[in-house]
Amino acid sequence: MDLSIITVNTNGKDKVLDQIQSVIESTKNISFEQIISDNASTDGSIEEIRRRFPNVKIIENKKNLGFGAANNNALPLATSDLILLLNPDMRVLPGTLEKIVEWMHSHQDVGIVSCKLIAESGNFLEDAKPRRFPGVIDQVATLLKVPHLFPSILNRYVYNDFDPEKEQEVETVRGSFMLTRRSIVDKLGWVFDPRYFIWFEDVDTCREVQKMGLKVIYTPIISCVDYVGTTFKKQATLMKQKWFTTSMLQYFQKWEPWYKWIWIALFRPLGIFLAWIKENLSS
Repeated sequence: MDLSIITVNTNGKDKVLDQIQSVIESTKNISFEQIISDNASTDGSIEEIRRRFPNVKIIENKKNLGFGAANNNALPLATSDLILLLNPDMRVLPGTLEKIVEWMHSHQDVGIVSCKLIAESGNFLEDAKPRRFPGVIDQVATLLKVPHLFPSILNRYVYNDFDPEKEQEVETVRGSFMLTRRSIVDKLGWVFDPRYFIWFEDVDTCREVQKMGLKVIYTPIISCVDYVGTTFKKQATLMKQKWFTTSMLQYFQKWEPWYKWIWIALFRPLGIFLAWIKENLSS
């Protein structure tokens, strides 16, 4: 098996069916398997996947486990040495998965690779580009919504000088398209640390991989259309803020000393309160 593809679906029928079809069209010259880890969808996703794509493996989680745990649940069914984590609201282009698999085989010092994520128009998605490891200042600023007034405060964190046409080593890539190795997953015991419900799990895994002495690489040799959280946008702002800030604190508690993560803990309630204000003003 050349490639195992894991997709977490949560009521994403409108996009996941198109994603699966695009995967088929992108893997005509390699063997692959696709595993859908479904978080208790109620929109008929699973029934329609079974009807249209009977070869897709499906795991039906009894509740919404979040992003990390749902990906981990699919690992026992993955049989390839290469594992692609691919969000349901993505569309891979014909022949691209074959190309990235070949690239990965020729770069044995790479633990994770991601590609150029684009809008349906073909334009590069600035919001979906790689980022540097989060720091206390930029994350506290994010909690307090400072970037809405002073966006330059995030220049370091968001790779303000990033060149999307250049293949390069980066600190983190998005979990929406993340190709990694089975050997890494086996060593960690998971593809995403199960402490995270959603958010920061991809950052964490990138950091674990670099800790092993392997590279995280961005390459523009292939592109993938990213509809950027189409399903996730349905969630309430306040709930998303709670998930986001909880994962932020968990990340800093794992990787940073107390005198750094304490600032996240102190400002987290205020960040949630500001999200509550925003949600109520817009309702």
